[in-house]
Amino acid sequence: MGEHHSTTAMMFGLVLRHLRKQAGLTQRELGRRALYDHTRISRAENGEILTPEPMVATLDNVLGAGGLLFGLRRMAESENRVPIVARVPGFYDGEPVILDMMTADGRIVRVTISRRQFTQLLASGALSGAFPGLAEPEQAQRVTRALDRPSRVDGEVIDYFRRVLAEHYSADKMLGPRSLLRPVLAQIDVLDELRRGAGAKHADPLLQTLAQYAEMAGWLHQDLGELDAAMNWTRRAAEWALCAGDTQLSAYMLVRQSNIACLTDDYAAVVHLAAAARRRPAELEPKLDALAAQQQARGLVMLGESDECFALLDQAADTLRDHPHVTHPNVPVYLHHYDVDALREQSAVCHRAAGRADTAVSILEEQIEKLPANVTRDRGHLTAKLAVAVVQTAHPDVARAAHLGQYALGVARQTGSVRIHRELRTLDSELLRRWPDDAASRDFHEALVAV
Repeated sequence: MGEHHSTTAMMFGLVLRHLRKQAGLTQRELGRRALYDHTRISRAENGEILTPEPMVATLDNVLGAGGLLFGLRRMAESENRVPIVARVPGFYDGEPVILDMMTADGRIVRVTISRRQFTQLLASGALSGAFPGLAEPEQAQRVTRALDRPSRVDGEVIDYFRRVLAEHYSADKMLGPRSLLRPVLAQIDVLDELRRGAGAKHADPLLQTLAQYAEMAGWLHQDLGELDAAMNWTRRAAEWALCAGDTQLSAYMLVRQSNIACLTDDYAAVVHLAAAARRRPAELEPKLDALAAQQQARGLVMLGESDECFALLDQAADTLRDHPHVTHPNVPVYLHHYDVDALREQSAVCHRAAGRADTAVSILEEQIEKLPANVTRDRGHLTAKLAVAVVQTAHPDVARAAHLGQYALGVARQTGSVRIHRELRTLDSELLRRWPDDAASRDFHEALVAV
């Protein structure tokens, strides 16, 4: 049996044993129900053989596995992976690892394995869904050695997790939160375990990386509309950043908390948190100071202080023009991409709130035009904001707004982005309040409530 087949057999056997025990069956009883030799079931559970596909379909049906066993068996013939997330709940060698596997019908099957089995699977690349990039043997061996003995963690292991985080940032713009949250949480579990056993030399870099992952988890929860979880992860990120002595990341976490507060309509907190992030501007990454000013401006306009809002936005634009690149290399990933265009796009909500919907429309149209074709989630979010702005202009176009809303609704369904839904609910309210008898209004409302 080749290495790829051996890995598949191991995975298949672990899950088969778990499902059989969960069903309260002995190997003999399962054999009788499936009309299959119980000794071959025993060998399959031990990873010694690969069960033939027709029999796998029968076992899957008898155990109610929802296609999971069949999906695992098909891995032997292809490079396709079953969606798997690993959770490492503790530090000590005797404690197990929990694998969450998703069935074809969306259910989660939770399997407990030993740490030895976990490191074998990790090194084989079988967990590449949860740990992308570990198909490369040398990298996989580094991470598995560190998991076996966290004191062995080194800069290359930490750099691996930083690279994966940068990939998550790019993927989020395309895929949205639904596809990314589980892998991010799995990686936090592993990083937290490494933190517990790492030597003093690597403690601060690990804490800093943990803080950045926790911030990402907070962001993904926010996009899913789970604001309590979003705030909890963001505060946890702030704690880890403070422990790491990372003043830039600590300030960034205040901006993130300000952003979440905006979604709870606590605009005073939006202003206070963003202003706190800017308390020591001489020590602050200029791009971070601009981002905090932008967030502060957003709170001010909602409190009716438009002049102060736009003065801050002008100040932020000047800062970004003077500092097109970050001056601190290890600042949060978002700041590396934050520029005048990003500020201008974010300013649209301020123009809309200040009664300048026509300006907001122009800004959003311009920014959507600049987006790469594959940034699906971001395009959907900006399109939803554009649809709202269109009906708030001096000459609203109901048909166009509804058409834009329908497109954004499709993206919301695909990505799970509640931020898009939030904008679309605003659009729906506007359309029904002002044009309740319009066919486009009614069609959009029916599509929205059908989600």
